[in-house]
Amino acid sequence: MTIPEVLEEISHAGAISKKPISAPAALNEAYHYARPSSFSRGLRLDLGGMAILLISGTASVGPNGETLHVGDFRAQTRRTFQNITDLLAVEGATWHDVVRTTCYLRDIDRDYVVFNEERTAFYKGQELDPLPASTGIQAKLCRPDLLVEIEAIVMFRTGKE
Repeated sequence: MTIPEVLEEISHAGAISKKPISAPAALNEAYHYARPSSFSRGLRLDLGGMAILLISGTASVGPNGETLHVGDFRAQTRRTFQNITDLLAVEGATWHDVVRTTCYLRDIDRDYVVFNEERTAFYKGQELDPLPASTGIQAKLCRPDLLVEIEAIVMFRTGKE
């Protein structure tokens, strides 16, 4: 289904069913943090036979909201991909359903080569073809010990009309 077809379906479907995505065994909800924040880890939108997952910026965070692998960019990148994998799995999706990522790096000049090595290895391990569309951005992240954060847009058919 093309993007214009999805938009057409949305306009005819009326209200969109949406629910939060959660994978507490991998990472906890932001409102459980010592300093709570108000956002969902992601949202699932059901559009009559198609689901769209909007995965919020996800980083190297553990099940208790703690930053994992402080100072280790490579390990933070791997944990970030694992956290997104866990969020996808609870909704019955995989990386094959990811259509777009936005990748935020605290220091893109220093870390992009390593990031691209890790992303390429991860995507090869997932046997992705084609690869998701992606944008890389240097950004000041919400915690000083986070070095990378990734958000994703995911689309897949559900078989439920």
